[in-house]
Amino acid sequence: VQLVESGGDSVQAGGSLRLSCVGSGYTFSSYSMGWFRQAPGNEREWVAGIWPATGRTFYADSVKGRFTISQDNAKNTLYLQMNSLKPEDTAMYYCAAGAWVTLATILNDKSYNYWGQGTQVTVSS
Repeated sequence: VQLVESGGDSVQAGGSLRLSCVGSGYTFSSYSMGWFRQAPGNEREWVAGIWPATGRTFYADSVKGRFTISQDNAKNTLYLQMNSLKPEDTAMYYCAAGAWVTLATILNDKSYNYWGQGTQVTVSS
């Protein structure tokens, strides 16, 4: 199983980025997917999640209304569209796949079985 993120970059505050995560080696649509981020000195933080079977999406309050998670099952690809970026969004962003993620565990990184290597997002003021 492999997850590969891309799309990270350095942008000015107010800008946009779209992150991608390509999965391989498993049935993409069978796993719940999530985006996490980790800034230096901080714990890893859940950002958004999606249940491929239903397309239902979930967001952390800090990104709601600015970020959009989506998927393309035909391409085994997960996306995170990030708009109105703020300096506090600066972090390494990771995608993750979990076989048994529930509403009670969606924020818990231990619920996810597979992780990508991360892609860096830097937002300057």
